[in-house]
Amino acid sequence: MADIPESAITERFLAGSGPGGQNVNKVATACQLRVNVYALGLAPDVYRRLKTLAGSRMTVDGELVILARRFRTQEANRADARARLSELIDAALVRPEKRIKTKPSKAAKARRVDGKKARSAVKASRGRVRGFD
Repeated sequence: MADIPESAITERFLAGSGPGGQNVNKVATACQLRVNVYALGLAPDVYRRLKTLAGSRMTVDGELVILARRFRTQEANRADARARLSELIDAALVRPEKRIKTKPSKAAKARRVDGKKARSAVKASRGRVRGFD
C-alpha cells in the first residue's frame, strides 16, 4: 500500500447520487478526494504510468480526482476513495516487464516451410471428380 502524505490530499463531501433514499438529498455523503500528484514525489516513469492509468481523472494541474459515492456513509466513502487511490498508485509503481525479442531458428523455419509444402501438395492433388457423366 502506497504511503501518501496527508498534505497532498484534499477531501470534500458532496451530496451524491446512489443508495440512501431521501437521505441522499439531505446529507453530503459522497467523498471527492483530490491529490496533488507532484507532492507525492514520484519518479518520472511512475508519474507517466499513473497519468495513463488515471486517464480523465487526472487534471491539467496535476491533480488526481477520485469520487466515491458507493456507500451510504461519509466514513465508508472516505475509506473507499483512499483505498482506490492507493490501488491506483500501487498499480503505477509496478514496472512492466520488458519483452525480449526472439526469432525462430533455421530448423523451425525449415519445418514450417516443409509443412506448408506438404499441405500444398495435398491440396494440389485434389481435383474435379470424373466418371459420373
